[in-house]
Amino acid sequence: MASSQLKRSPLYQRHLALGAKMMEFAGWEMPLRYKSLLEEHCAVRDKAALFDLSHMGQIEVSGKSALDLLNRLTVNDVSQLAVGQVQYTVLCLTDGGIVDDLTIYRTGEESYLLCVNAANTEKDFDWLISHRGKGVKLEDKSSYYCLLAVQGPWAQICLKKIVSKEFDWPRYYRFSLLRLERGEALLSRTGYTGEDGFEIYLGQESGLNLWDRILELADPLGLIPAGLGARDTLRTEMKYALYGHELTETTTPLEAGLSWLIKWDKGDFIGREALLKQKQEGIKRKLVGFEMIGPAIPRPGCKILSQGQLLGQTTSGTYSPSLKKGIGLGYVRREFARVGQQIELEIRAKLRQAKLVPTPFYRQGSLARAAG
Repeated sequence: MASSQLKRSPLYQRHLALGAKMMEFAGWEMPLRYKSLLEEHCAVRDKAALFDLSHMGQIEVSGKSALDLLNRLTVNDVSQLAVGQVQYTVLCLTDGGIVDDLTIYRTGEESYLLCVNAANTEKDFDWLISHRGKGVKLEDKSSYYCLLAVQGPWAQICLKKIVSKEFDWPRYYRFSLLRLERGEALLSRTGYTGEDGFEIYLGQESGLNLWDRILELADPLGLIPAGLGARDTLRTEMKYALYGHELTETTTPLEAGLSWLIKWDKGDFIGREALLKQKQEGIKRKLVGFEMIGPAIPRPGCKILSQGQLLGQTTSGTYSPSLKKGIGLGYVRREFARVGQQIELEIRAKLRQAKLVPTPFYRQGSLARAAG
C-alpha cells in the first residue's frame, strides 16, 4: 500500500520531528522506532516510555440493550463489569474462530467503549451492526480519539508531573476520568507490555498537547518515546497474543490459551456450542512458547518440526532484549505441547534447534505490583 493511502495518526508530524522510522501497520503509517528499538524496549522494562496507539479503533455501544448485545457477542461476562472497570475478551464466530480480541470499558449504566484492533475496526463495527437489535446505539469514534500509552515501572511517577495531586489513580483494569487543560480524558491502568502503565483516551487536540507535555516534563525521569517495534518485543516476552498472528478466524480461544476468558455459565453466546464441543473433545493444537538454542532469531511462518515430523508453525518470533536470546510463539500438535520438548525451526531453509519453555518468558515486570 502506497504511503499516500495509509492512515496517519494525529501525532504524525510529531513522530517525523523526533526522527521516527515509519512503517506500515494495519493500514496505518506508524513509528517503528525513534532511535533504537533496544533502548525503547529497555526503557519500558526499567523506567517508562510513551507510545502513540491512535491506530487502534474505538466503538461506543449504548442503550438499554447494549449489555445484552455485548454478552451475546463476547465470551466473557460483561454483566460483571461495574462502571469504571475494564474487561479483556474476544468476539467469536459460530464455529469458535476469533473475530477479534478487544477491551471493553463500562463508561456508564448503559454505555460502553470498545477498544479494538486497527485492522479489524471496520469488520468489528459491521459485526456489531449485523447482530444489533432494538435499543442499541453504535458509533465508530475512532476518528475522534487520540490514544496514548505510558508504560513502565515509573509510569505513574512520570504522569504525576502532569496530573493533579487530588487525582484518584485507578487500580489495574480500572479507569478514571482525568481533567486536563484542554478537556477530559479517560485514563485506564491497562497495557500490552507486562509492566505497570496507563492508556489515555482523549480528543485529538488534547492528545497533541498531552504528548508534548509528557515528553517535556517526564524527560528528566528517563521517559522516551517508543514505537511499535518495542511494543512487539515487549508483548512477545509476555506471550500476549496479537491478532493476525496468534489469533485469527481459524483459531479458537481454547487453542490460544484463553479458556479463562470464557464464562460458560453466563448464558448463550455466539460460538458457545462449537467451543463447548471442542472443550469436550479436546483441542488438537495448542499455542506454545519456545526459545532458541543458539544465536538464530525466529520469525513468523517458520515450520516447527521434531525428528522430521511437522508439528506446526510459528506465529511470532523475535530477539528478546530482556533475555538476550531468540524467542517465539507458535501452534503445535497437542501431544507435543509440553515444556522441555525439543524442536527444530526451519529458518531460511536451515533447521535450527529450539525447545518449548514456560511462559511468560519474562517474569520480572512491575505488572504484578500494579495488579495486586
